[in-house]
Amino acid sequence: MKKLLTVLLVLSLSLASLTALADTLQIGVPDDATNLARAIKLLETAGLIEVDPAAGFSPEIKDVTKYLYDIEITPVSANTLTSTLDEFAASTINGTYAVPYGLVPSRDALIIEKQDEGAENPFVNIIVARTADKDNEVYKKIVAAYQTQLVAQFLIENYKETFFPAFPYEAEYTVEEGFADELNNYESDPAGKTVVKVGVCGANNNQWFAVQKVLDDENAGIYIELVEFDAYNLPNEALNSGDIDLNAFQHKAYLQKEIDANGYDLTVIGDTLIAPLSLYSKKVDSLDALKELVGPAK
Repeated sequence: MKKLLTVLLVLSLSLASLTALADTLQIGVPDDATNLARAIKLLETAGLIEVDPAAGFSPEIKDVTKYLYDIEITPVSANTLTSTLDEFAASTINGTYAVPYGLVPSRDALIIEKQDEGAENPFVNIIVARTADKDNEVYKKIVAAYQTQLVAQFLIENYKETFFPAFPYEAEYTVEEGFADELNNYESDPAGKTVVKVGVCGANNNQWFAVQKVLDDENAGIYIELVEFDAYNLPNEALNSGDIDLNAFQHKAYLQKEIDANGYDLTVIGDTLIAPLSLYSKKVDSLDALKELVGPAK
């Protein structure tokens, strides 16, 4: 009888352990180092975990010092996070994947990565100049034109919240039908203007048409000539050698990596946008509901 009671007790404890383990719900995060770090910071901001401050903006899972709720952080390939969303309590997904899947950050996200952290956030995209040109008045006018309400609205409307402005703007606004299309088709005449060559990569650069419109409306006498590169290592090399005047394609962390590796004498002269991570769930519709679902850490 004693042995039977012992066996039953062990089984009971084992079942309790399995139940506790089963109750630990998973949070999906991207498995690449940069976006994993961003996801951990987002979960910290959400109040789900505590992170070692010494890790800064680049924490790893080992830097999580406390789980405030009963969750497990599960890294998976970033491009699978939308299709597997129903398998997790929630997942942190970049707008590049979320928006084409039909998720709208302002409508569907439980929390959106902050884009107003300014110089402290290494994942904010930037306009870069040669250090010797950091006080160039023409370049300052370009930065000022970029950081306007018109450009902010274009970023949000044209890219369907894949990108958000990384500068102050009015979040409550209205636009007329065809607003983005009109700016996408904006044309400017370079005659008589100071031409500034701006290096870019990828397909998402039409915000520069909006910047040009701002400059023209201000009679700034500046014409932006976009120089497209097909590889991310080329615009910094071209800028450093003087083949272009500015570039705008990278976040601060990437620029610093390039400077450290190649000795480029380049500097940030303005923030542009951020492609934020957001926390999504098919099981709950708010952060508070997620916390109730997963429960406090055991």
